[in-house]
Amino acid sequence: MLIDDDNPVMSHVVHEPVAPVSTSRPPEVIALPGGVSLRRRAVGDAPALNAAVNSCLEHLRPWMPWAKVESTLGHTEQMVEAGVASWDAGTDFMYLVTLDAVPGSVIGAFGLHSRAGEGTLEIGYWVHADHTGRGIATASADALTAAALALPGIERVEIHCDEANHPSSAVPRKLGYRLDRVIDAPVTAPAETGRKEIWIAELPTA
Repeated sequence: MLIDDDNPVMSHVVHEPVAPVSTSRPPEVIALPGGVSLRRRAVGDAPALNAAVNSCLEHLRPWMPWAKVESTLGHTEQMVEAGVASWDAGTDFMYLVTLDAVPGSVIGAFGLHSRAGEGTLEIGYWVHADHTGRGIATASADALTAAALALPGIERVEIHCDEANHPSSAVPRKLGYRLDRVIDAPVTAPAETGRKEIWIAELPTA
């Protein structure tokens, strides 16, 4: 399971900045190797997303504070609608990971979030337990890093994960991110240590 412990893709708290992070938007669909794609999350995706989350709660629970109990379809619908509104506002960009050969499938979720500050987008992610070990998280994060840094006004991309979440921290390490710092953070999920790694990738300097 490759997951990020600080990810509001399914949380009860929706980050809603007051202004767009960029004058542009990332691609709505990004093709990845192996017949997998990242696709902008849409309202109609709520049932498939809800089923995907609830089918792998045991794998998500150690790192995800929102995975304590099974999520209702109504709650997932609210989160999806909030994500659609955030994309339209240019503040956060929510994606689903899908199998090209299975229309409507959901095998994970990614987001570009503006919570890390001006000029920065943070990548949050999880991949379904049945699809780990295929490089999906790494390929998705790589594609979103490039998409984020191509946006006007974005100079930095971050990935946050608990110090003990080795599968998650392997993703930025493989992509050449730099471990900028390790900070104290509240423990919000069972496996967390309270020590959060901040990984960064930046636009090259002239």
